[in-house]
Amino acid sequence: MKKILVTGGTGFLGSYIIRELIEKGYQVRAIRRGKKLPHWISKHVTDNVEWVEGDVLDVVSLDDAMDGVDAIIHAAATVSFSKRDRKSMYKVNEDGTANVVNIALEKNISRLVHISSVAALGRTAHGGEVTEDKKWEESKVNTHYAISKFKAELHVWRGMSEGLDAVILNPSTILGYGDWRNSSCAIFKQVYDGFGWYTSGINGFVDVEDVARVTILLMESGISGERYIVNGDTWPFKKLQDTIAQGFGKKGPVRMATPFLLGIAWRLEKLKSFFTGKKPLLTRESARVAQSQTYFSNEKIKKALAGFAFNPLEQTIQKACEAYSKAVKENPDV
Repeated sequence: MKKILVTGGTGFLGSYIIRELIEKGYQVRAIRRGKKLPHWISKHVTDNVEWVEGDVLDVVSLDDAMDGVDAIIHAAATVSFSKRDRKSMYKVNEDGTANVVNIALEKNISRLVHISSVAALGRTAHGGEVTEDKKWEESKVNTHYAISKFKAELHVWRGMSEGLDAVILNPSTILGYGDWRNSSCAIFKQVYDGFGWYTSGINGFVDVEDVARVTILLMESGISGERYIVNGDTWPFKKLQDTIAQGFGKKGPVRMATPFLLGIAWRLEKLKSFFTGKKPLLTRESARVAQSQTYFSNEKIKKALAGFAFNPLEQTIQKACEAYSKAVKENPDV
């Protein structure tokens, strides 16, 4: 494999996947919408990418983007817990993945790596440990994002049954330096700004650089027809917030948000959103996730990639906090 197509290349994870590919000597073509490129990735990397205008929902541009490539890393997705984004999220995550799979089959692309999410495995109300063998269950704890990623995976499994050589990654919540106004990076800004509340929830977290490394290692492997949870460690949300606060030299959260208080908070945010037109900072779905206690096993990926080790989350967070702090000093409006 020499030339790799990356969808979602201007996104948080996609940009780090591109950096890993460039550093390993691959030719990279990436789809983007508009002219904006990820500012957190060095210009040396982005200048060595063949950027093409397109969209996973535009089958003509997607078909053109796949010409002459040896493999596809499908990282394009929409992550949102807001009701107003729900329709477009389903289209991008489900229909966009169907388009990628269908065109890859038509063009006989030799390899597909699909970036899914642990959300696609489904959460359960009682929490507990989640492995790759978990069967999807309908549950009020599952967000619409989770449902959209589950349905996206079904298209990949269908593609495999039709002869597509593919592998699926299910990362947990991804941490690192990016645009802290978007995606999982927003938790860094939230703590930096002095958010004083925490919940009783427990969740899986992973370094963005680790997910990028695993993506390329699995692409290069002979593994096919499998899915892998990519999770560095499982922490309480409070431990995560405290560690980020320490990295910024700030005070961590001191007040616990009970289910009752969260219920009031997301309703107030919904009302505020109605009058301001801005997306709510908290929704019913994100409040449920913040209270859930789920552990994600990473034993399967460690066995598949002998010698691979995840970066300690403390190290990941410290590195990200230093990068965000530097960015704020250089541009206070960032």
